[in-house]
Amino acid sequence: MSPKRVDKAARKQEILAAAVRVFARKGFAASRIDDVAEEAGIAKGSVYLYFDSRDALLEAAFSQYTADADAIIRQALDGTDPPLERLGLLVRGTIDVIAGAPDLARTLLDLWATDHMRPAYKAYREAIAELIGQIRPGLGLPHATVIVGAIEGVVLQWLVDPEVPIADLAGPVLEVVVEGLRERA
Repeated sequence: MSPKRVDKAARKQEILAAAVRVFARKGFAASRIDDVAEEAGIAKGSVYLYFDSRDALLEAAFSQYTADADAIIRQALDGTDPPLERLGLLVRGTIDVIAGAPDLARTLLDLWATDHMRPAYKAYREAIAELIGQIRPGLGLPHATVIVGAIEGVVLQWLVDPEVPIADLAGPVLEVVVEGLRERA
C-alpha cells in the first residue's frame, strides 16, 4: 500500500486557516503551535513542516490580508471610473473583505497596536488621499485618516457586537463620510 499523498498547498492553507481561528479565539499572544495543530487535526510536527514558528503563521495570515487589500487599492487607483465612484468601491471592497473573514478581522484587531499594521494603514490612507485629492483638490491625508477611522469604527463595533450588520454598513459609511466630498450644485 502506497503512502497517502497530501496536497501540500491545500494542507498549508488548512493550517493557516486553523491558526487564524485560534488567534481569533485566544489572541495571538496566548496561542501556541499545539493549539493550531489541535485545531487543524494534525500533529504539532506537521505544522512545522509548513511554518517554522507562530510568528510565521501570523505573517502568512497578514500577507493574505494585505494581498487582498492591495488588490482593492490597485483597482481603485487604476480604475477609469470617476474618483468618487472608485473611492466608493474601495470602501465597499474593504468592508466586504473584512466581513468575509471575521476570524482574520479579530486577529488583525489583536495586531492594531503593533508595527504589523503600520505599512498597511499607510498604503490605505495614501490611496484614499490620492482619490480624495482628485475629487477635491486640497484635501489629503488628514481627510483620508477620517475615512479610515469611520471604516475601522464600523469594524470595531461589529467585532464587539456581532449583531451589527457590517455587510450592510458600506452604504451608510459612504453616505456620511464620502458623500461630503461630492461637489454641491
